[in-house]
Amino acid sequence: MLPFGLRFDLRNPAASGVDMADRYRAALDMSAWADGLGALFVTVPEHHGSEDGYLPSPLVMAAAIAARTSRCRISINALVAPFHDPLRLAEDAAVVDLLSGGRPHLTPGGRYARHEVAVFGVPTSRRAARGREAVATLRAAWTGEPFEHRGRTVRVRPVPAQPGGPRLVLGGSSEAAARRAARIADGFLPSEPEFWDHYRDECSVLGLPDPGAFPDVGTDVVVLAEDPATAWDELLPCFVHEATGYGALREDDGVATSYRTPADADEIRHGGKYRILTPDEYVDELRAAGPAAFVLLHPMVGGIPPAPACGHLELFEHDVLPCFADA
Repeated sequence: MLPFGLRFDLRNPAASGVDMADRYRAALDMSAWADGLGALFVTVPEHHGSEDGYLPSPLVMAAAIAARTSRCRISINALVAPFHDPLRLAEDAAVVDLLSGGRPHLTPGGRYARHEVAVFGVPTSRRAARGREAVATLRAAWTGEPFEHRGRTVRVRPVPAQPGGPRLVLGGSSEAAARRAARIADGFLPSEPEFWDHYRDECSVLGLPDPGAFPDVGTDVVVLAEDPATAWDELLPCFVHEATGYGALREDDGVATSYRTPADADEIRHGGKYRILTPDEYVDELRAAGPAAFVLLHPMVGGIPPAPACGHLELFEHDVLPCFADA
């Protein structure tokens, strides 16, 4: 079986002509579809203050996904820990864990764009400390036992379904973040592969098992179409919207990342980060990848409306997945 997952950020630019509520409903329908086909996970991120409505409440969305699925993992990647009260975060995550039967995992991150600081008032200088506090608080809270928090004794209930609570995988874009993840988290998801070696090194120093080579599932976007030339004309504005949006966020925050604001639409069309393939082309590519083949579907990337997004998923279901039924 070909391993695959889904990603939603719920961007809904005005040019898409889609009602936001319809986009949310479509994401839940697609999650249920993927779960029925054996998807490994559905992942949702977090950002605030975006004009296109980028998802600001991933735990709420995770709970809704949990209600529509029964098997897939639910990944919150990334959750901006400094913006959350750690006790409320522990409570909300425990409820999502119980609703889903122990399926979520969290990637607490400390990075955020400067414009988001104006919304929450968290100084940039405090984000690393608040990130560490969040992880420590979650660990303690999910035991269900009393613990010290900011000078007082507290206790959080209910406890999650998963013993010890959801898995915590730290995000990051620096050597310090990589080494911190080895010390306090269950894993590390860097913004760029170059930071993975620092994580492996710190695991070795601490006597932890070697996490192995960087688990690169890729961030490139592949959309399936029977007529790629026509699809490019339709979808190019959506790709430009996403690339421009992420490029602006990264430039605002100074994070090392593969995202850059594109110079023009031709850069998107020929840059390789966004590709439109026929199902046969994609099958050949995945077969060539061998055991490393993995598919991350981002069906409504950049504000693609639900109808063409469903068409892409139908091609994946009927023309790609059956080719790997015995794999």
